[in-house]
Amino acid sequence: MGPGLITGGAGDDPADIATYAIVGATTGYSQLWLLLLSTPMMIAIHNIVARIAIVTGKSLPEITNAFYSRKLTALMILVLGTANILTIGADLNGIAAILHITTGYPTIYLLVPVTALIAGLVTFGKYKTVKRILIWLTVVLGVYLISAIMAKPPIWTVLRDTFIPHFDTGTASIIAALGLMGTTISPYLLFWHVAEEKEEKKSIVQADEVGFDTIVGMVWSNLLAFAMIVTGAAMLYGTHENIQNVSTLALALKPAAGEHAFALFSVGILVSGFLSIPVLAGSTAYAVADTFGWREGMDYKVSDAKGFYIVFIGSLIAGDIINMLPQVSVADALYYSQVLDGMLIPVLIGIAIMIGRNRAIMGEYLTTRFENVSRRWRWRSHSYSAVS
Repeated sequence: MGPGLITGGAGDDPADIATYAIVGATTGYSQLWLLLLSTPMMIAIHNIVARIAIVTGKSLPEITNAFYSRKLTALMILVLGTANILTIGADLNGIAAILHITTGYPTIYLLVPVTALIAGLVTFGKYKTVKRILIWLTVVLGVYLISAIMAKPPIWTVLRDTFIPHFDTGTASIIAALGLMGTTISPYLLFWHVAEEKEEKKSIVQADEVGFDTIVGMVWSNLLAFAMIVTGAAMLYGTHENIQNVSTLALALKPAAGEHAFALFSVGILVSGFLSIPVLAGSTAYAVADTFGWREGMDYKVSDAKGFYIVFIGSLIAGDIINMLPQVSVADALYYSQVLDGMLIPVLIGIAIMIGRNRAIMGEYLTTRFENVSRRWRWRSHSYSAVS
């Protein structure tokens, strides 16, 4: 257990929490069935990229460099890094916004210590230490399940909309559905999952055993998303609140949820930020290092993997700069990061399909038909999301 579980938890970052809450606030419980539909697809995608890492011992950039095109790899990493930095900026803003609401200190003074804490964790901690901390943060995100229960949603409505598909051709429903499906998986999660399977140094005979960790992680991820949508629907549906980011979401929830429920929500935002930001910066650092053949990994000292740690810390600093420049809107940063993610994920899925079915790379550990069908469905979903 580890890489799959952490990846699943990191998929619910502060920006995604706002998206899920907006889905609930605008469409109620009607989109819950999409989470049930997307779960096996997420499992299939992450299971195959994890298997690729274990079988080959290489990351996606290393494989595309060796078997396909260096220019394609460089373009992918450029898009990935840009999207990740924009998302880091939005997530840092989310953490700072919650700390501002709870402490009263200006957000600009809170960004530096938060960034320094995250940078110190990865820079000076060994891989196993970082892994344990991230696993515990993933578990603590269960506060959102408690939050959903405290919201007292109508149980039969929730069950009906979870297991019976509901189709609505209204603009709000279509946008919510595309946002929901596009949020369930992001490019950085695939790069991170592959990198962590490499860090685990598993043998090739464990390639077929990685599924349990992946299943638990993806089910946990969507269960948390389910709780966030339920909370948003129970608290905000029909109120016509204008929610654009974590800050406006928190201000809308505080009077509706009460002090205890809002405290749980705040804890969840902080935990999700401290979980997802290292994953975002880490996936960028792993991808860039592997593209250029640099030494990478959290078990190396800074002096032994300078490029890896420079990219990691540089990504965090760039996220801070986004928040400090008045001419840069955090809402715009989040929007364009989602656009870039929507453009990149179909390419990654297509590459993963080719790698997974390439016997020269995978040998006897080829992907299954189920995984390929799920991948193609996800490719179409994200293509539509990117167009939207």
